[in-house]
Amino acid sequence: MNFPDNLKYTKDHEWVLVEGDVATIGVTDFAQHELGDIVFVDISTQGENLNAHAVFGTVEAVKTVSDLYMPVSGEITEVNGDLEGAPESVNSDPYGSGWMVKVKMTNPSEVDGLMSAADYSAMVG
Repeated sequence: MNFPDNLKYTKDHEWVLVEGDVATIGVTDFAQHELGDIVFVDISTQGENLNAHAVFGTVEAVKTVSDLYMPVSGEITEVNGDLEGAPESVNSDPYGSGWMVKVKMTNPSEVDGLMSAADYSAMVG
């Protein structure tokens, strides 16, 4: 499994790429592997301000539907519109074209509470 060192991770299997006060969020390689073939991503929270740990959408796989949780507080400024026509990109490229949302963080210090790649890798075994 691939867990890039430049990202932060949550116990709920989201990854976070921090660039200034903007966080790009997606699901980890481990999560997409556990979910199986992803057939639909539902994110209707663009423009909303959400707190860390709030549900920002759902991902639907052949076998299950799973909630997506905010790793940090902020306003969802962008949703990856390409996922509507190609949800399978979450499986094929979870850290690239499979990203889900961009968030303007309201409390960037929350990133300090997220896991490193090594910590996340140890958690998932």
